[in-house]
Amino acid sequence: MGGITFYTHPNSRGRIVRWMLEELGEPYETRVLTYGPAMKTPEYLAINPMGKVPAIVHGDTVVSECAAICAYLADAFPDKGLAPPLGERGAYYRALFFGAGPVEAAVTATDLKIEVPAQKVGSVGYGSPELTFATIERMVEQRPYVAGDSFTAADVYFGAQVIWGLMFKLMPARPALEAYAARLTAREAYRRASELDDAAAAALDAERG
Repeated sequence: MGGITFYTHPNSRGRIVRWMLEELGEPYETRVLTYGPAMKTPEYLAINPMGKVPAIVHGDTVVSECAAICAYLADAFPDKGLAPPLGERGAYYRALFFGAGPVEAAVTATDLKIEVPAQKVGSVGYGSPELTFATIERMVEQRPYVAGDSFTAADVYFGAQVIWGLMFKLMPARPALEAYAARLTAREAYRRASELDDAAAAALDAERG
């Protein structure tokens, strides 16, 4: 299918995909796009019409959105063991899409200090941040990884949001969440990805003078 081209910025959600790529262990080419016009060119808008990063191109396949990229890469390289067998994917799919829906929305609402009126909690997909965070806690408190006993692509996407939420104090620092985040940040691929993105960020800063 050809190689993987990874479009990103080191201070973006591209860090999630970088981690996934490092877990995958396949060669890939990184193209760092600066914010502004570089993400709005006709060439890049043909890859991601939102004009945002991250995105990947793998042969003739174009994928944007972090959860979709993680799921795609796990399926494209099944020998890496980053997705459970099809018949055992209930918790795996739930984590990916719960992360892309309620978790993303609840963390954003917390960051922007958006409060859902009590009478509207049932109308909002995430209900309330408190409900979402309590659900996350239940998902990780009785097993090492969100889909079971083995690390999967769901831990990259869902776990990155837990790590980020705790880091920026947008998620309550409960023991189960902190223990889960510690297991993930101890992974060699996570550390390697962080080092690569930190170096890319430093290089951009140097270019700006």
